[in-house]
Amino acid sequence: MKIKSGFVLEQVGGDYLAVAVGELADTFNGMVRLNETGAFLWNLLLEGNYTREELAQKLSTACVGVTAKDVLPGVEAFESKLRAAGLIED
Repeated sequence: MKIKSGFVLEQVGGDYLAVAVGELADTFNGMVRLNETGAFLWNLLLEGNYTREELAQKLSTACVGVTAKDVLPGVEAFESKLRAAGLIED
């Protein structure tokens, strides 16, 4: 999966907001708020195409004391949220 073209992530205070830009802004109404972990995963998906298991592995490497198995449910919830909003593609 990867982030669809036409979305950017902006930091506003302690939150991160994913918003549509350019022509996509005419058809996508709203924004998606992410926490710091969501922003970390978002930035990975901007860099390349990852599976949820690969994202979980990268997240567990960045976090001390957790395994990929520990964080996989959160990665799955993140993917579900972005899919529902139409922000990612395979």
